[in-house]
Amino acid sequence: MGAPLTIPRRTLTVDEYHKIGDAGILRPEDRVELIEGEMIEMAPIGARHFAMVNKLNALLVAAVGKDGIVSIQNPVVLPPRNEPQPDLAILKPRFDYYKNQLPNAKDILLLIEVADTTLEYDRDAKIPTYAQHAIPEVWLINVQTNTLSVFLEPSPKGYRRLLTPQAGDHVVPHLLPAVHIAVTEIFS
Repeated sequence: MGAPLTIPRRTLTVDEYHKIGDAGILRPEDRVELIEGEMIEMAPIGARHFAMVNKLNALLVAAVGKDGIVSIQNPVVLPPRNEPQPDLAILKPRFDYYKNQLPNAKDILLLIEVADTTLEYDRDAKIPTYAQHAIPEVWLINVQTNTLSVFLEPSPKGYRRLLTPQAGDHVVPHLLPAVHIAVTEIFS
């Protein structure tokens, strides 16, 4: 048996991805995101994932106040070949709420991925992409094990620091020092 077959792929840019959407090829109900130029079908949202995203939304909106915009499952443009849809993003506040352009890496204060069935994909594909685009902080919440991983200090090769807060700890987003979230409150 020979070497594995390498099939050439044609990847998309963010602009091409948007043109596909504008042409109506992708329907609003199509749940896809652009990662490294490939359209990736997103997993269906289960009850645990749904509940965690809603709980985090409530916690973060109350804690962040006017210091940021909490965005749920919306795109973030990371040119030239990425437009992920993180479960939650805290964006820098803007008077227009990003009406005229989607947020990019410079607009991000914190990204959060909630993993139920997608832990490997979130950890091994999306989080390295966030690091390469200098997203300052990413939280990965595993709803199967009720664990939180905090990724800090992005570099082209990934995040240099990983924190794993435990029950009883509080997490404080690096760029939002007034925000304190109890780990037990996330998983209660």
